[in-house]
Amino acid sequence: MKILYLFPIVLILALNISCKKQETASEPQLLFSSGFENDVTLLNPIDGYQFIQGTDNETGFSWPISILGSSESALHFVDDDSYQALENEIQTVTGHDGNPTKALYNVQYYDVGVTQCPYEILNITEGESDLYIKYWIKMDVASITQPDQWRTFFEWKTKGYASGDGFRLIAYIYTDATGNPYWHWQGDANPMSPEWEIDNHTIPVPLGEWFLTEFYWHWSEGDDGRALWKVNGQVIGDHYGPTTRNSKPIDFIMLTQIYGDANPKYQWIDDIEIWDSIPD
Repeated sequence: MKILYLFPIVLILALNISCKKQETASEPQLLFSSGFENDVTLLNPIDGYQFIQGTDNETGFSWPISILGSSESALHFVDDDSYQALENEIQTVTGHDGNPTKALYNVQYYDVGVTQCPYEILNITEGESDLYIKYWIKMDVASITQPDQWRTFFEWKTKGYASGDGFRLIAYIYTDATGNPYWHWQGDANPMSPEWEIDNHTIPVPLGEWFLTEFYWHWSEGDDGRALWKVNGQVIGDHYGPTTRNSKPIDFIMLTQIYGDANPKYQWIDDIEIWDSIPD
């Protein structure tokens, strides 16, 4: 008789344990975090790439970044005029909280073709995953107040984008004819053919100040796809629908990017976090 009474209790306990395990498994997981502190250093450029190395002892994560099965990540100099048009440093500056901090500093002095220097996360093998990325960024005022100009600081591409059958997600700051900056959020098959685009003139672009930028995507070729961009907690654009084309997986991520018309331009990046979904 005792066994008969104990069996339902044991079953209930087992079910509770199973449910807790499932809840734990579905919680957002932090994949990477760093504010460039402690032993994080920037190596000299080699063959067009510049690696960040070392362990951030405040977060426990090490550079270079390795997520989604990627095997390589670095700053990539493109049309750099023998490293004269672009420069990167890890600087000690006043951070977004008013305290001294280390930050990644990027500068583009002038254009030579498609001059740019993204931090690329390459050779991704798990390119059908959800991802959430956030970091603090500060830009100079002059480059985002010149009339009819643009600059970008984040994008990702799926396989096949270069050949015309992939997809790109990209975040811009545009300026109008009077030099007023505004946000532009776009998914496209090529730079001239947006699949969708969102302009946001309502939320001000911070001038010469740190701001928090957040990106989330749910990879899908169906209506359940999602591409979300927030600045300082406010939604710049929240697109629902396909976030790829021809079922292509993500090829590489430009975690940070310095690229655009107005030059010279400067920016600082700090406190990067990467999660496998939106954290609580």
